[in-house]
Amino acid sequence: MHGLEQTYGDQIAFEYLDVDNPDTADARIQYGFRYQPHFILLDADGRVVQEWLGYQSANVFEEAFADLLTD
Repeated sequence: MHGLEQTYGDQIAFEYLDVDNPDTADARIQYGFRYQPHFILLDADGRVVQEWLGYQSANVFEEAFADLLTD
């Protein structure tokens, strides 16, 4: 994910939530985040566009990012 952040970081904000960190509890509750890894892609208005549970290849995210950025 950090490699994707380097590539897309000027267009997409990346946030990292840890299920063991109480400081991220509000965001975890808001998005139903219970497992790691759990990836959530939000649009500019904060709406969930897509989410993935478990490890994914970079290509999966790149395709979703491209779709979001071209809309």
